Amino acid sequence: MIIMRVHVNITVTGRVQKIGFRYSTLEVANRLSIFGFVQNLPDGGVYIEAEGTEEDIKTFIGWCHEGPRWAHVDNVEVEKSAMKNFSTFEIKVS
Repeated sequence: MIIMRVHVNITVTGRVQKIGFRYSTLEVANRLSIFGFVQNLPDGGVYIEAEGTEEDIKTFIGWCHEGPRWAHVDNVEVEKSAMKNFSTFEIKVS
């Protein structure tokens, strides 16, 4: 059985900085076997590149709409993109 992996670029806006959003994203990504990175954006949003199975990515995007309990997510934009074949998930410092 061939498992298809997908790559998505996700931008999350709202109250998503200075509340542990990136660290919570790392935990969720590791739990779901998703690879890529998360970083803060200068405008107060968070940018994520994520790769995983279609099902795991769907679950991950669902979590992004909620975030950790201190977050207030206003919007989540998702765009499919070409695979980059990440081997880990990390927090990038902007």
